[in-house]
Amino acid sequence: MEQNRAAHAFATLGHPGRMAVFRLLMRFAPQGVRPTEIAEALGLKQNTLSHHLADLTASGLVQVTRVGRSLYYAVDLDTTEGLIGYLALDVGRARPDLLAPLLSAPKDAAQMDPNIPDTDFDVLFICSGNSARSIFAEALLRDLGKGKFQAFSAGTRPNTELNPFVLEILKRNGHDTSVLRSKHISEFQKPGSIVMDFVFTVCDTAAAEECPPWPGQPITGHWGLPDPVKATGTDAEKALVFAQTYAALRRRIMTFVELPFESLSRMSLQSRVDAIGTETKAKA
Repeated sequence: MEQNRAAHAFATLGHPGRMAVFRLLMRFAPQGVRPTEIAEALGLKQNTLSHHLADLTASGLVQVTRVGRSLYYAVDLDTTEGLIGYLALDVGRARPDLLAPLLSAPKDAAQMDPNIPDTDFDVLFICSGNSARSIFAEALLRDLGKGKFQAFSAGTRPNTELNPFVLEILKRNGHDTSVLRSKHISEFQKPGSIVMDFVFTVCDTAAAEECPPWPGQPITGHWGLPDPVKATGTDAEKALVFAQTYAALRRRIMTFVELPFESLSRMSLQSRVDAIGTETKAKA
């Protein structure tokens, strides 16, 4: 990246408000987010957010697309890659004492190596309440994962009980619900906790919330789906919405477990994970 362009990008990120917007968009990447949702998540006034988005777009860090009547802002991953590369390789001179700690991921390296027989992956699904979508995902991956995956779920503000529609649908589809419970993500952030290989958010609320970096540099993805708990109508109409959510997650997880993990690089895996979240959403 050219020096003046890099300086412009760094200066743009030097403002706490713009940095907060950029960090939020990175949690949704490569998908875009509407301004109203950004403002709500960060507690920003619309005019303030408009200035931040205009500055981020002008610097090339963010791009905007129109879908119908809505604008969606997303991180420009190519520009972001160039900025990080400029800082690490040009400014940092690629010093190993600076880069090695960032690039070391012993668990990932071991599990991506086809010569190592242990192919198990630890996967965490996060949503806000951990009573519906993430519970569906945990049960689905546990049963569809062909023994290669250990699945977990948690919430940023978990409910005390699992949604009864969720339990009914899982039982009807042959899943064991006896081991399922609502949990806070802090259970997986304690010292000595399982180091995750993949961390997925399955609701926009969870993706929008700040979370410390996960140990082990897991591959992350946003597979957001509307909250079935908010469905209205008769019990039959509500049950249909929950069944549709279950079906959408089942499609995504079936695609995920069929990935050729042993032949994919970390970068390729990240691209595949991103594609699952966008392609299957479009088909839903």
